[in-house]
Amino acid sequence: MRGVMEANKNKFIEDWGTVRENLEHNFRWTRRNLAIVGIFGVAIPYLVYKGTVHEFI
Repeated sequence: MRGVMEANKNKFIEDWGTVRENLEHNFRWTRRNLAIVGIFGVAIPYLVYKGTVHEFI
């Protein structure tokens, strides 16, 4: 008889999964979030691009 036993659920993993699934409903723009987006979404890609272009010149 396979598949009869249930898996034990970990409360912390279930909570984390719930928060991840509902992230778009709970997200708020703050100064910290804007700074993180500015650094990792704009500044670092720009610096990598400039470094790559400079290497070929």
